[in-house]
Formats: sequence, structure tokens, C-alpha cells
Amino acid sequence: MAQERYICVHGHFYQPPRENPWLEAVEIQDSAAPYHDWNERITAECYASNSASRVLDGEGRVMDIVSNYAKMSFNFGPTVLSWMEHGAPDVYQAILDADRQSLEWRSGHGAAIAQVYNHIIMPLANRRDKVTSVIWGVKDFEFRFKRKPEAMWLAETAVDLESLEIMAEKGLKYALLAPHQAARYRRIGDPDWIEAAVDPSRPYRCTLPSGRSIDLFFYDGPISQAIAFQNLLSSGDVLAERLMGGFSEDREGAQLVHIATDGETYGHHQKFGDMALASALAKIESNDMARITNYGEFLELHPPTWEAEIHERTSWSCAHGVERWNNDCGCNSGGHGDWNQQWRAPLRAALDWLRDRLAVAFEQKGASFFKDPWQARDAYIEVILDRDMENAERFLAAHSLRPLDAGEKISALKLLEMQRHALLMYTSCGWFFDELSGLETVQVIEYASRAIQLSQGIVEQGVEEAFLKRLQSAKCNVKEHEDGAWIYKNFVLPTRLDLVKVGAHYAFSSLFEEYEEHANIFCYAVGKEDYRRIVTDDASIAMGRIHVASEITEESQTMTFCVVRIGSHDFKGGVVAVGQDPEAYNQMKEEMSTAFDKGLYTELILLMDKHFGTHSYSLSNLFWDERRKIINLIITENMAQSLANYETLYEHGRPLMEFIQDTGMPMPRVFFVAAEPALNDLLKNALTQEAVDEDAVRRIIDQIRKWQVQIDVTNTEYFIRQHMEKLTHAMVENPQNVELITKIDKLMGLIRSVPLDIVLWKVQNDYYVLAKTVYPEFLKRERDGEAGAGIWLEVFRKLGESFRFNLGTVLPAE
Repeated sequence: MAQERYICVHGHFYQPPRENPWLEAVEIQDSAAPYHDWNERITAECYASNSASRVLDGEGRVMDIVSNYAKMSFNFGPTVLSWMEHGAPDVYQAILDADRQSLEWRSGHGAAIAQVYNHIIMPLANRRDKVTSVIWGVKDFEFRFKRKPEAMWLAETAVDLESLEIMAEKGLKYALLAPHQAARYRRIGDPDWIEAAVDPSRPYRCTLPSGRSIDLFFYDGPISQAIAFQNLLSSGDVLAERLMGGFSEDREGAQLVHIATDGETYGHHQKFGDMALASALAKIESNDMARITNYGEFLELHPPTWEAEIHERTSWSCAHGVERWNNDCGCNSGGHGDWNQQWRAPLRAALDWLRDRLAVAFEQKGASFFKDPWQARDAYIEVILDRDMENAERFLAAHSLRPLDAGEKISALKLLEMQRHALLMYTSCGWFFDELSGLETVQVIEYASRAIQLSQGIVEQGVEEAFLKRLQSAKCNVKEHEDGAWIYKNFVLPTRLDLVKVGAHYAFSSLFEEYEEHANIFCYAVGKEDYRRIVTDDASIAMGRIHVASEITEESQTMTFCVVRIGSHDFKGGVVAVGQDPEAYNQMKEEMSTAFDKGLYTELILLMDKHFGTHSYSLSNLFWDERRKIINLIITENMAQSLANYETLYEHGRPLMEFIQDTGMPMPRVFFVAAEPALNDLLKNALTQEAVDEDAVRRIIDQIRKWQVQIDVTNTEYFIRQHMEKLTHAMVENPQNVELITKIDKLMGLIRSVPLDIVLWKVQNDYYVLAKTVYPEFLKRERDGEAGAGIWLEVFRKLGESFRFNLGTVLPAE
């Protein structure tokens, strides 16, 4: 029976794009603390976890570590993978490796499928944007997974026949849909259609108007819903039982029980959900209850014998078709019963208007550069995936009508970037949630603003003003945010950058950073032509002449600057595109240096106004990450002394407090004002010393318990975990270091005595790698009588117990 029963779990792994459109990078997001941003946080909670998920025994010890991806069907949003490639390269590589593993396991069919590029709602897009989104999704997949995709995930499973036609035309074999998206079905060759609930256990052929066809899988709705919303991931046994319950003795032939959910369900939305999935798949597979498969393999083994037609313009997350991304249909995130989503329609109308204006300009202006402007746009994904300037030059040479001069190359690249952002502004997340001023909706308006900026000098005058007028019709639920035009002026425009602002960032950050002659700041290259910095105890000044260039569009500018820091946090600066001759520049440097040397700080400000026209630049012109970094440096300088004072106050007051405690009197609250920060800081420092003083750590822990001090759990856990991960990484680099392994084990013992639950995911992974590679080698050494091998084995096994491993299943038999 098992060979006729198949199970496939599909995970749609996707996050809204979060990058600053002017920096091409994700800036710090405080709501994701203690992580840098939400991509980093969800990677830790979900994407990484599924690459190395734990299978536990009955006592909660690790029996095995497995990749869920290799046993699933999955898709990743290209924007997430592009971030992960650099932001979490180990996890990124694990995902690619899992797909290669699945090719071996599943008869040459990989677990990964492509995704429509920027999560656009396909039925609401025009044909041209649909084509580009499919082409870019396919090319992005091929670039990363080094093979052609068999299928493509449609954002929100939003479908229409035109989208399926384009997918089939591009060689994609199948798509995944929700069961309610099937309109009717029949056995191939039968004359009559069945208009009833579709049987999700088999694939269906969908014949398209062109005569092409594409296969469709309609996932099991009740089980998928239960996983997402009904706590089905509480245990692997519960999940396995529910999956097996999807089979029916009444069906003939091979049955496929398959589900589709947001991949973030497994670990982010439901903590430890990845472990429930790993456990369920392991149980089903090891007991031969069903065959784990993916869609490509199942299609090869069991081609469709039934066909189906779809309900046009439907999706998996809107009961009204695709109106959630177009109208106030009633679908929302919940929690704000008095809000409406009437802003959705005018926002889309404004973006459609802008798209069409930009398209006309792109076609007209692009015709003077490209053989075919729209074919160039379709192929531009080659440049997006490889931002090396030589690659961009090769692309332009291949698609241009004629050799382009430097200025024309810049214009051509700006046209293509304008189109890229015009596509990104349709990312579905902009309409999914409840409020116009929410982060996701502001993000799509930022893309629109970037597209407008790139269009300057190309489209007719007044486009931005006309766009703002249309945005006024989109009204916010948060009254103080008014409407879309207010959001544009107050949330979007302050983030808009130009090359001079990049120069201002370089200038201020150079007070703290040691830049090389050539430096990279996000997607900009900065060349230092001249630079001087003077630092005293109470102030610092930097002056220079730099060349700033965009690595995206190749536009560049030379500028001069002067910035000063007075005291700890008073910053002033002037920056100007070069209009000064060398003599004027040298005069500026001489006058500024003289005034600074004499401590005439007020005169410095007047000199800035003289040479730069204004001193309007300040620390606020730094990009968020660098601004936060510098502010943290300033805070650290001041807080180090404050913490030392707290610790002094605590130690000074402790004997008296112990006396008060002995008398039974209430403890003065003022004592805890010093005790809490002091003991938290002492604990972190004691646990992360090169040579940990165990007695000192235990004394601090005793005091924390004695005074019932609240530990800063989130930040302390994160701080100590990072320290532990550095140690186990060093252990992987030097596995023969018995002293280091012993040190880690002792540290784990101390950490267990703290009321703190450390996330051991990374350190357990490091141990598992050594258990599968180095441990067998030491077993052989011991058998060969090598001195010291037995000691290594003993301390390594002891560490495994500390890391909560079931060593009988993890370590190779002796």
C-alpha cells in the first residue's frame, strides 16, 4: 500500500522586500531586535531551522539533524534569496544543497520550484509585466539552483489563464493552487464536466486557449488550514497522523496527500514547527507508511488522467478572488475592526497611472538605445543578478543599437532601473495588510518614488506632482497620517538619496571609520582624492574631496566636504558638488584647520556657510546602520562609566541591603535601580571572559537569585549565545583542541545554572558536524592505540551530553 501512497509538503518561503531602494540593502529594524532586521530574525527562527531541524527522542534529546528542504517541495522568494546569499550565506548554501540532494532522492526532480519574481498579483498585472515577472523568476532560479525549474509558485496562488499561458510558454510544467480555485473537472476523454469539490489527491491537466497545457495540483485545504491555524504542529506524531488521514480506501490508484502553507509556519509563526515537520516525515518514511515525494517526481510516475478548468482571477487568501489587492473587499489582517481598506483602489490606480507614463517614456527613449526596449527589460535580470560593472557593459553591448557613450550608458541603465522599480512597486504585500501607512505599503510607495527619481529628464514634467495628487485619494485609517500624499512627503521623501547625500554619509562616518583610497558604501563606490582629519580630546574635523559613483547606474559626481564633531554628539557639516577650483578648496582647508586648531568652533560654522553655502548636514544624514553604530559608540563611551558607577553603587550598598534583609524590613527600591544593570552587566562579562572564573560566575548567579533581579533575557541570551557560537566555531576549526572542548562544556554547565534558555541551534550543528566527521577518526585512532585519543573521545562525548544529544543515535557505533 505504501508504494501507492505519496506525501508531499510544500512550503512557500517568502518575506516582503525590505531593502532601502536607494541603498539596495536592508537597514536596521528595531522591531526585529535583538536581530538587525526581520530577514535576519526570520532566518534564525525558520529558514535556518529548516536547513538543520532536530529529530528528538522522548526525553527531548537530539537523535538526528536533518534538512526539511530536501524532503519537501519549496519555493523561495527571489528577493529573500538575494538577501540571504550575502546576509546568511551558510543557510543559503544549505538550501541549494538540499535541492541537489532531492534530485538524487527523487529521480532527478528537485525540491525547489521557482516563484514569480517580485510577488506580483498576476491577474491584476498587464501582460507585459506578467511576462517579465515570469522570465525574471525563471532566470533567478536558474542562476541559483543551476537547473531549469519545473514549476513556478504564483504569488498568493493568484491565477488567470493568461498567466498559465505565459508559464507554459516558458517551459514550466505545473502550478500549485488552492482546491476552491478549481471550477470543474473530468476524466480526460469524458464528455461531461463534474462541478463539485475537486479531489486533491491527483494531478489535473489544464488545456489552455493556445492549445498548450499545464498540469495543476490542488492542495489539501483542510490539512493545510489545520497546519496554519489549528496547532497541528504541536507534535510530529499528531502531524503524521493527520497527513495519513488524508488517504482514502475509496480512491483508486496512486494517491498524493499534499499540503501548501507559508514556509514561515515551520518555526517562525509556530515555534519548533520545523521539528514537528522533521519528526512527522521521519516517522512516515521509517515506518513505510507512505512515500515522501515532490510534485515533479509524482508527475513522472503518475501523469494526469484527469483534467480541470480554473476559476479565473482567484487566490488562496481572498474569498473575493483577487480583490484584497485591489479593493476594500473585507479581507484584512484583523485586529482593527473600525478600519477600512478603501485606500487599496486609489493606491493601485495611482501606480497603474505611473506605470503607464513610465512605460511610454521607456519605449520612446529606449528606442534610441536598445534594439528592442522590452526585450532588454526581460533580459535585464542578467544584470540584477550580477552587478559587476563589466557584466553591465556586456549587457549593454549585446542589447544596444550602437556603441553608447558614457552619458548614454548611464541613461540606458537608469531607464532599466526605472522599469525594475516600476515592477517592484506592485509587490503584493503593499495591499495585503490593513493600513496605508504600514511598512509594507510605504515600501511599495518608496519603489514608486525611486522610479520617479530615475525618470527625471526622461518623462514629461509634472509626473511626481500628478502622482501625489492621485495618492491624496488614498486615505489612512491613522488620522495623523492623512493620506498617500502625506505619506510620500513625510515617510518616503526623507529617505530619498542622491550622490551628494552619499557623500555626506561618507564625510560624517569618516570621523569614525578608516576608509581606504577606494571604498564601497552599500551600492556606491567612493574614491578619496584628498582627505585630512584632525582629532583632539573634545572635537574632531574632517575635510576632503571625493568621487562618488553609483554601482547600479554608473552616474558619478565629485564633491568636497567639511564636517566637525564638537563634544560627544554635536555634528555639523557642509557638502557641495565640486564647483570650487583647487585654490578655493585649499583656502577652505587652511581656514578650517586654523579655526579648529584655535578652538574657534563658532567661527567654524560661519566658515562652512562661507565655503559651502550652508552647514545643513548633520548626523541625521547618515544611513541608519552607520548612524546607529556611531550613536552606540557614543553611548558606549558614556555608558561604560555609568555601568561602572552602578557596579560601585551596588557593591557599596550591598552590605547595608543584606543587613536590611536580615531585619525583615522591606527593601528600598532604589537599591534595585543599581543592582539590576550592575548584575546583568557583571554576568555577561563573567561568562564571556577568555578564562572564565567559575566561582565568580556562581557568586553573581547567587546574588541574582538572592535579590530576585530581573535578567534582561532577550539581550543577555543573544549576547551569550553569540559568544558560545564563536567558541564552537573555533572548535570546528581546531577539533583536536581538548582544552577548548573542555572549556565549552564547563561554560555550558554555568549557563544551565542561570535562569536563561540559550538557543543551541548553531552550537549543536557544529557538534553534529564533528560527530559525523572527526569522531569516527578518533575512534580509529583509539583502536590503533594512539595516546590521547581516548581523552578526546571522553570530553567530546561529555560535551554532547551537555548539548542535549542522544549519543546512541548521533555518534557512530564503536
